Amino acid sequence: MSRNTVRKMLHLDRPPRYIRAPRSTSITGFEAAIGTILAEDEERPQRERHSAASIFRELRDHHGYRGGYGSVRRYCRSVQVTQLPVLVRPAGAVGPIESLAINKGPKAYRLEPEALTGSVDIMLRLHRDRRAERAAEASDWINRLRGDRAGMAFHGAPALVKPLLDAVHSTQKRKRDKAVTALAHEQGFALRRISACLGTSRNTCRGYLRSYLAGGVEALLAPVTRAQRKADEKELKAAVFRTLHQPPKEHGINRTSWIMSELQATLEQQGFPVGRYVLGQIIRDAGWKWRKAKIVLTSQDPAYRERLAAVQTILANLTPDEAFFSIDEFGPFAVKMKAGRTLGPPDTQKTVPQWQKSKGCMIMTAALELSGNQVTHFYSERKNTAEMLRMMDVLLERYADRQTLYLSWDAASWHISKKLKQRIEEHNALAVATSLPRVETAPLPAGAQFLNVIEAVFSGMARAIIHNSDYPSVEAVRKAIDRYFDERNQYFRDNPKRAGNRIWGNERAPAVFTDSNNCKEPGWR
Repeated sequence: MSRNTVRKMLHLDRPPRYIRAPRSTSITGFEAAIGTILAEDEERPQRERHSAASIFRELRDHHGYRGGYGSVRRYCRSVQVTQLPVLVRPAGAVGPIESLAINKGPKAYRLEPEALTGSVDIMLRLHRDRRAERAAEASDWINRLRGDRAGMAFHGAPALVKPLLDAVHSTQKRKRDKAVTALAHEQGFALRRISACLGTSRNTCRGYLRSYLAGGVEALLAPVTRAQRKADEKELKAAVFRTLHQPPKEHGINRTSWIMSELQATLEQQGFPVGRYVLGQIIRDAGWKWRKAKIVLTSQDPAYRERLAAVQTILANLTPDEAFFSIDEFGPFAVKMKAGRTLGPPDTQKTVPQWQKSKGCMIMTAALELSGNQVTHFYSERKNTAEMLRMMDVLLERYADRQTLYLSWDAASWHISKKLKQRIEEHNALAVATSLPRVETAPLPAGAQFLNVIEAVFSGMARAIIHNSDYPSVEAVRKAIDRYFDERNQYFRDNPKRAGNRIWGNERAPAVFTDSNNCKEPGWR
């Protein structure tokens, strides 16, 4: 709130109401006719009086009204017909209409409809003034109740008034509104005045009063308690997921996946009648959604589980003096204009020629250390065992302070060659004498590129500096790659975080077997 607003409010006893200026509507010019009809209704029984719809038809058929029904209804509501004062002319009284007395007694002399036409505006003004006075009185009383109560008298037994007065200054708005509603009602204020001052609906205030009149202060101020949702019943939830985990064919349904109507019917046969809304609520709360199956890479290695378990065992027991490396090659790829996603202006489409002359070709060999998230890389002419031996020598030199280096790669032929195995055995035989770390291999299952963590690093690098590029030479590409990995390594040195997630063998949910269990957390995708 601005200072000027606060300053203006501090100069006033009460903040002023913002009132819209009157505007011309389709009802303008027909107020007198409506006033005549409403005045005639004062003498009729309630069941014989005009409704807003009948007044609208009367204006349309006999007075040339061309506006809408809503304007007539709003105008009739605004004037509060049943509370209009009646202008009377005492016997022998003379003078202008403004000087006439107001009387609602049964013996009052009522003006004829044709004589009443000129006094409608005065009647409405007097009525609105009375409404404003009553509203101001209710508002002032409630404001005093919330603030300084000096000199205020309250109707009702002191034993009932005391807890209500204490609740007026409660920290809970609902509790404050309840207490004010009960006290104002005992004081004799109308329900619509109370609801207007509190800023709540009349139905809400009616509910407060029903509780107060039925059970007293205790029932009024009792905390709101909600019954347990049907969607939270454990037996029902277990039955729902037990059924979802079974194919529909086991229940005699010729489908490959469940639909809501058949799931509902199956649960009802099992003794769990449930509506579709509650059933959908149970499924949504568990994080289940309709998802389309994706085609993914799979490994056909018969020793898949054994090799994956071996890798996870190493990572789960990795000590600070050991290092685990995920090794692979990126490329070969040609240096030329590459396609990719880019942010561009409207009506502009970037194009890449289908046939281009290559500016060169390159291969990069890299190793990712999973504990420190550091990448070691160099550029190769081809993929062979010699490059793997070169990578091993580079890692032995860079991580000479470690006790053991674990090299993990896929099942490419140059990764499992006899020459590589022989060199590792020779190195390990002399490792103690040369004070160099031992080298152990942790091969991944065949066809399991998705387990090689460095593939994710290659993917991020390609999106950052290869896609949507047009390098002039191989040397320019190498400079961009070197800078990318230098910045990446520096970031993870400043913000330590290990690479990979599930490959470390740490599951996010406990493995407990039950036919209704959801081992995967709803928020984990």
